[in-house]
Amino acid sequence: MAQTIRLTATDGSTVEFIDDVIGSGAMKDVYFSPDKTYVVGFFRNTQDAVAKERLQKITGIYREQIFNNKGGEYWKSLFCWPTKLVEWNGKLGIVCPTYDKHFFFEGGRFKGKEKEGKWFASAKLRNKFVEAEFKGTWLTHFHMCIQIARAVKRLHAEGLAHSDLSYKNVLVDPKNGKANIIDCDGLVVPGLFPPDVVGTPDFIAPEVLETRSLKVGDPNKKLPSIQTDRHALAVLIYMYLLYRHPLRGGKVNDMDAAKDEELSMGSKALFIEHPTDKSNRPKVDQLAPSELPQGDVTKLPYTICGPYLKELFDRAFIDGLHNPSLRPTADDWVTALVKTTDLMQPCQNPNCEAHWFVFDNSTKPKCPFCGKEYHGQLPVLNLYYSPKPGTFRPENYRLMVYDKQTLYMWHVNRFIFPNEKLTEEEKRPVGDFHFYNNHWILINRRLPDLWDKDTDKKIEIGQYVELTEGKKILLGKKDGDRLIIVQLVNN
Repeated sequence: MAQTIRLTATDGSTVEFIDDVIGSGAMKDVYFSPDKTYVVGFFRNTQDAVAKERLQKITGIYREQIFNNKGGEYWKSLFCWPTKLVEWNGKLGIVCPTYDKHFFFEGGRFKGKEKEGKWFASAKLRNKFVEAEFKGTWLTHFHMCIQIARAVKRLHAEGLAHSDLSYKNVLVDPKNGKANIIDCDGLVVPGLFPPDVVGTPDFIAPEVLETRSLKVGDPNKKLPSIQTDRHALAVLIYMYLLYRHPLRGGKVNDMDAAKDEELSMGSKALFIEHPTDKSNRPKVDQLAPSELPQGDVTKLPYTICGPYLKELFDRAFIDGLHNPSLRPTADDWVTALVKTTDLMQPCQNPNCEAHWFVFDNSTKPKCPFCGKEYHGQLPVLNLYYSPKPGTFRPENYRLMVYDKQTLYMWHVNRFIFPNEKLTEEEKRPVGDFHFYNNHWILINRRLPDLWDKDTDKKIEIGQYVELTEGKKILLGKKDGDRLIIVQLVNN
């Protein structure tokens, strides 16, 4: 019968685990605590003094800076962060909290297994093996991507790089739009601690693959860093939204499979949707039925993700693919993803698997996934900001309206952004939209200075204003408060 082992961690606290391996990764054997609230992972290979120092900083000073400052509670749901170190039988171990229940399959063929990102990032795996109840919607996939981008942004703000950012090290829950970054014990502290690994195939930056044969210490050798994290993050987002890899197309760079892989992901890497060089387009006739329609870039091009994400994908996979300094930051992705969710519309086809699509500024909007045209009147709210009193300028920001949609403070004021710094007051809805008696209306729930600028009439709390073509609505009078101009699409 397995024994309970009791140890004293390096911070002086007591750690217990059951001497029965529950899982083994590339580097560690993992054991449960008696109450299963945490696990202990012991490195199979001896960790030298430098490695131990790195882990002490990750479980110590960096953990303190991320989780014990303002917004710290928010980050606990986005990371599975090691909490302390232990030693046992000459092996170094790390203690980590167990994953939340919603990151395990509740039923189906994978009942009890972790929701590794790979099941939801590949059309082939997603279409063949994942039951509908676990797939979520396109909107929840956006929410997952926002959480991943926020977590990576937080790491980079501390000067840390994950080094092995991939769907292997990200747990997701598309059903609830949740994500969690794991394996944080391999974090790179630039200039202080070198990376343990070069990354996971599919996510290794081209410059790392291109210089892999160079010796350690060669100034031209590229190792995992914040810049390579940015490449991996872009790949992850592209795959979670489009269910295909941005670089795996139909082009063959060498007849030797291993050499072709190295070239196609390294020095010869080419975006499958490159606007002028189409040589790496996927060959649809060579794709398995389970890879379709997502594998066909002519049917579901990356432009369906909207203008903000198209721009970032271009920067990631065209401008910055072989020029790391041009890659979008994690903060860029957070901003673009949030703005894109404000462009989303529910599909009117109840059987559409995606359930949502991004409005494409068309007079005849149509869901790209199922082909269902939107029928009816669709309000588009163009947001304007005031650089100085009495003047307003367009902000390149739109809010699409659907029945029972909610208005928040980050829509009202350009200086408020939905992140971990939001106060409880800022999280509360301030208004909501309804389709009532064949008219679109905005009900004021909490805005003290909502004005119909066309009639110069204040809309009191509890009252509503109708959304008509060209209607100007001032959302407030504080610095940063926006003006809305309504545009109606009729189809």
